[in-house]
Amino acid sequence: MKFPTNTLIFKRIAVLISLIIVSLILWNTYIFFQKFKIEERVKMESYGDATQELNTLNLEDLNKETSLLPLKIIQKNKNTPLILVSSIGKIKGFKNLDSIKSLDPNYLKEQLEIMKKQNKPITINYLGQTDYIYYKDSDLLNKLTYYPLALILILFLFLAVIYLFYSSNKIAETNKLWTGMAKETAHQIGTPLSSLLGWIAILKMEKTDDIYIKEIEKDVVRLNTIANRFSKIGSTPKLKKENIVTVTKQAYDYLESRSSKQIVFYFNASDTEIITNLNIELFGWVIENLIKNAIDAMQKEGVLELKIENTSKKVKITVSDTGKGMPKKLFKQIFKPGFTTKKRGWGLGLSLSRRIVEDYHKGQIFVQKSEINKGTIFEVLLNKT
Repeated sequence: MKFPTNTLIFKRIAVLISLIIVSLILWNTYIFFQKFKIEERVKMESYGDATQELNTLNLEDLNKETSLLPLKIIQKNKNTPLILVSSIGKIKGFKNLDSIKSLDPNYLKEQLEIMKKQNKPITINYLGQTDYIYYKDSDLLNKLTYYPLALILILFLFLAVIYLFYSSNKIAETNKLWTGMAKETAHQIGTPLSSLLGWIAILKMEKTDDIYIKEIEKDVVRLNTIANRFSKIGSTPKLKKENIVTVTKQAYDYLESRSSKQIVFYFNASDTEIITNLNIELFGWVIENLIKNAIDAMQKEGVLELKIENTSKKVKITVSDTGKGMPKKLFKQIFKPGFTTKKRGWGLGLSLSRRIVEDYHKGQIFVQKSEINKGTIFEVLLNKT
C-alpha cells in the first residue's frame, strides 16, 4: 500500500485551506448582499411613505415645516431607479433613469418589466387612489451581484495554477527519472564495451579476417557513441568548432551501409569544409534520426538525398525522401514527445532532434515540404561561426 508523502499532504492541506477561505468569502459576500438588499428595500419603503404623505397634503400644508422631512427623503434618493405606476398600469413618473432615453415610451416599458422581475412593488394609498412604485437594484447592489462570480473565477484560476504547478512538478520528476535512466544505461553499456574491446584484441591475435574485425570495431565505436549520447542527456553539452560536412557524412555513411539496397542514397555538399559549433555525438544523432525517419517513410524502397548548403550566415541541411509524406497539420505535431505515426516506436526521435538543434545548438529544425505519396523534406538551419 502506497502512502502519500509529507509534501503531498502539505499540498493537499494548502488547497483545502484555500478552498475554505474562498468559500467563507463567498458566504460572507452572499450574507452582505442579502442585508444590503433588505436595507435598500427599507429605504424604498420610506420613499413610498414620503411620497404617500406628500400626496395627502394640500397647498397650504406643503409650505409648512411638516412637509420638509418627506421632501428630504425623496430628494436623497439619487441612486435607485424607480417608476411610479397607477392602479391601471399607466406610468405616472420616474426617477434616476436616463433622461434622454426616457423620452421613448418603449424604454420606460422595458425598464418597468426589469423592475417587476427584480423587486416587489411598494403600494401607495392616498385620497382613494392606489399607485405602485417599482424599482431596480442600485448600481452598488448590481456590482455586488457580480462580485461572487469574480471570486469563483479567481478560485478556478487559482486551482488552474495549482494544477499546472503539480503537472510541471510531475513532468520535472519524470524528466529526472528518464535522465537518470539514460545515464545509468550509458554506465551499464560501458562494461560490455570494455569486454568487446578485449575480444577484438584476442581476435587480432588469432589472425581473424580483418574485414570481420573492422566491422565489429565499427559497431563497438557505434555503441560507444550511443553511450556518450545517453550520458549527455540532462546536461548542457559542450560545442566545438567542427566540420559539419565530415560529421554529417559519418552518420550518413553508417546508415547507408546498413540500409536496404533498394533505397538510392545521394549526398551533396556545396563545400568540403563548413565550420560551425557542434557537439559531434548529439548532432550525429539528429542526422541519424532524420535518415531513419526517411527510410521508414519509404518502407525500404525509394530515393533519399541529404544536402548541405553553405549560405552567407547559415548552414542549411536538408533530408528529402520519396516516401508516403504527411498532411500539413502534422508538421508541428511530429516534433512533440510521444507522437508517432508508426506501429512501433516511442515517438522520441524527432522530439530529441528538435531539442538538440534548437536548445543546444540554437538552430532550427522543421518540415520544409511534404506531399502525400510524394515525399517529405526536413530542414535544419545552424548558425555559422
